[in-house]
Amino acid sequence: MLKGFFNVPEPKNEPVRNYAPGSKERASLQEAIASARSQVADIPMYIGSEEIRTGNTSSLHPPHDHQHLLGHYHEGDKGHVTQAINSALGAKPAWENMQWEQRAAIFLKIADLLSGPYRDKINAATMLGQSKNAFQAEIDAACELIDFLRFNVKFMTEIYAQQPPISGEGVWNRLEQRPLEGFIFAITPFNFTAIAGNLPTAPALMGNTVIWKPAHTQIYAAHVLMQVFKEAGLPDGVINLIYVDGPEAGEVIFSHPDFAGLHFTGSTGVFQHLWKTIGNNISRYKTYPRIVGETGGKDFVIAHKSAHPKAVATALSRGAFEYQGQKCSAASRAYIPSNIWEEVKEYLLQDLASMKMGGTEDFGNFINAVIDEKAFDKISGYIDAARKASNVEIIAGGNVDKSKGYFIEPTVILVEDPLYKTMVEEIFGPVLTIYVYQGDHFEEALELVDQTSPYALTGGVFSRDRYAIEMATAKLRHAAGNFYINDKPTGAVVGQQPFGGSRASGTNDKAGSMINLLRWVSPRTIKETFVSATDYRYPFLGES
Repeated sequence: MLKGFFNVPEPKNEPVRNYAPGSKERASLQEAIASARSQVADIPMYIGSEEIRTGNTSSLHPPHDHQHLLGHYHEGDKGHVTQAINSALGAKPAWENMQWEQRAAIFLKIADLLSGPYRDKINAATMLGQSKNAFQAEIDAACELIDFLRFNVKFMTEIYAQQPPISGEGVWNRLEQRPLEGFIFAITPFNFTAIAGNLPTAPALMGNTVIWKPAHTQIYAAHVLMQVFKEAGLPDGVINLIYVDGPEAGEVIFSHPDFAGLHFTGSTGVFQHLWKTIGNNISRYKTYPRIVGETGGKDFVIAHKSAHPKAVATALSRGAFEYQGQKCSAASRAYIPSNIWEEVKEYLLQDLASMKMGGTEDFGNFINAVIDEKAFDKISGYIDAARKASNVEIIAGGNVDKSKGYFIEPTVILVEDPLYKTMVEEIFGPVLTIYVYQGDHFEEALELVDQTSPYALTGGVFSRDRYAIEMATAKLRHAAGNFYINDKPTGAVVGQQPFGGSRASGTNDKAGSMINLLRWVSPRTIKETFVSATDYRYPFLGES
C-alpha cells in the first residue's frame, strides 16, 4: 500500500471553447449532435453491477423538437429503490476504506474524460435533452462539471490536512474525517448537467455511497455521465442511478434506518416537504441526516441613478434570458431608476430584437425551448395574466408556440406595482419584470428588493457611485448568497464564487467549495497519551 503525503494536481478552471464558425470544435460538436439524433438510445438504470431494463419505458424528446425521439429510459419502482439501497450499503465498506488518493484518481480521471473524449458527447446530450445552446452547454456540462471534480479533489485534501494545532506534552492529538454512516440520496434538477454530476460525486468523493435520482428531463445526459463514471473505474454500487417516481422513492428511502444525508437541488416546495418528512421520521435513523439543498430564486438587478445604461441592459439581456431564464440565478426582477430608464429600455429592446430563437442544432439561436409542456403552460399563464392586468405592460415578447417545440419569446413586463406577482413569484422562464423607481429614492428601492421575495439566492447592483455600492452591499446582506457588483447575477465559477443562497433558497452550503464537502464527513478526534497515568490522585489532594 502506498504511503505518503500526496499533492494533487493544482486545479484550474477549464477553458471555455467558443465554437466559432469554421472552428474544428464547432464541426466536432455538430457531428456529435448529428450522431445522437440519428440513434434511439435505450437507457437502463444502474444499480450495483447491473444495468436494469424493466421494459416499462418512457420516451425522451428534445424540448425544441418534441416529435423527435431521442430514446427511452426504463422506469423503476420501490423494489429497485430497495435494491439500490442494498447495493450502496454493500459497496460502502470497501469504498470508505479505499485510500483517499485512489478515490481522488477516479474523479480526476472523470474530469479528464469529460475534458477530452467525452466533451462533445456530454455537450450534445445536454443540447438535445435540455435544449441548451452550444455555449450554455459548454459552460455547464463540460466546464463547470470538470471544475467541480478537480476543485473538489483539492478541497478534500485541504479538509484532510486540517489537524489540531497543539498537542500537549506526552500527547498526540489527531483528527480524522469519516464518511457518514449510511447512504446519501442525491436528487438532481433538469437545468444543469454540472449539478446533476456534482450532487452524487461530491459525497462519493468523501467516501460515501449514493443513490442518484435525476429529473426525468435530464436523464439523457445523466446516462452519458454514468458511462463516464464507469469508464473511469468507479466501483459498482458507489453511485446507483435510478428512475423512480419521487414519492415512491421517498417512501422507501426516508423510512430506512441507514439514510444519512440528502443532497438536493430543485423546487422550494419539494425541499420543504422532504425536510418535513425527514423530521417526522427522525427517530428511525441511526444518525441525524445531513440535509443540503439549493432551491429557488427570485433574483434581482437594481441600478443606481449613476449606473451605465448599456451595462445594465446587457446584464438584463444575458442574466434574464440565457438558457431561457431556467437558471436558479436568472435575473427575473429589476429595479431601474427613472433617470436612466429610457436609455436602458432602448438598449434592451435592441438586444431582444436581435435574438434568434429556435433549436440548439442551429448555433445562431440564442434562445431555445423551455424544458417541457408543464413549464411552457406555467410560464404562458403568467404572460397571459400580465396581458390582462391593469397597470401592467408587456413591452417586449409575449408570444408563445408549442406546435414544434416549447418556445416562449423573451418577455419583458413593466409594472407600476412593485409587488405585482411577476415581481414576487418564481417563474423559471424567459420573463423579466421591471419596476421603475424615482432616481432619488435608491434607499427605499433597496428596502423593496430586500423585502419583496422570500428567496435569497443571487442579485446584483449597478452603480458608478461607491457610496451607493456600499449602501447596497450592506442593506442587501441577507438578500443574496451570491452578490454581484456591476455584473449580471448569473455565472458563478467553481473556485471563484462558491454558489448557494439562504432564506427560502436553501441551506447555503456553497457548491464548489470546501464548505459543501464538509457536510459529507463526520469528524473524529483522537487523543493518544504516550505514558498513561497510574495514580488517580491530583496534586491538590495532597496534605498541607
